[in-house]
Amino acid sequence: MSLGAVSVLGGVLFMAAQAIWRGRLSGRQSRSRSRSDTLEPQERGSGFGLAANWPGLALVALGAVLLLAGAAV
Repeated sequence: MSLGAVSVLGGVLFMAAQAIWRGRLSGRQSRSRSRSDTLEPQERGSGFGLAANWPGLALVALGAVLLLAGAAV
């Protein structure tokens, strides 16, 4: 059962890391490129995509199956 919990947590962390490292999270464009009042990168993120996040989704699904199997036993 603990392997299922670790898989779910790992999948969620993987998907969060993909969204964070992809780029700017807010939609606001800054007026000056040299100085910004946020710590976000200048380039814009592409949002949630299945192509980039399928390993995380697979880990979450595997963890859910393991947790359900552990609960049934």
